[in-house]
Amino acid sequence: MPLSLPAIPTQPREGEPADATRESAETLALLARRRSTKVGHITAPGPSSAEIDALIGLASRVPDHGKLGPWRFVVIDGEARARAGEKLAQVIAGDAGVDEMRLNAARNLLMRAPVCVMVVSSPVESIKVPEWEQQLSAAAACFALLLSAHAMGYAGCWLTEWPTFDERARTALGLAGHERIAGFVYLGTAREPATERVRADVRSRISRF
Repeated sequence: MPLSLPAIPTQPREGEPADATRESAETLALLARRRSTKVGHITAPGPSSAEIDALIGLASRVPDHGKLGPWRFVVIDGEARARAGEKLAQVIAGDAGVDEMRLNAARNLLMRAPVCVMVVSSPVESIKVPEWEQQLSAAAACFALLLSAHAMGYAGCWLTEWPTFDERARTALGLAGHERIAGFVYLGTAREPATERVRADVRSRISRF
């Protein structure tokens, strides 16, 4: 079962010691066995509203050059999933070759898990911080959200999905013209245990300069 909310540590205030470097066998074990759950295997219960807020707070503690906060989080849960799905269906309704099956797939895209957090890359103009760095920070926020959810006992899956690459869909979901979807992070409880998958051979991807 997921941990109760009081188990989440309080974040330090500005200027307080962060104690960022500390040994943690549990954290290393979590990273060594970290595994996304297939979105089709995620079911209720999902994190509560208070737990979602806490998870997002943890996810926001990513590297952020210039302290710009070049990302934002859109929580899509409950009936909001159906409303968002209907907007996506309307986006493609007039496209050539779209049938009722495709429309239903769009309507149900965000219904596959009890909670979906859309992480939006929202870069700001900066002379010092390139947009690429800001986009990387948004990607880090996706992974930090996923790791935090795992540590809280929830299953999760980070996907991009077709709306990420459709300007009309991004507009329908409330994104501004300069914003992009870094990922949809689906959260809930695993219907069945995940098994390890094939991993890239990391040894062939390590070199020493």
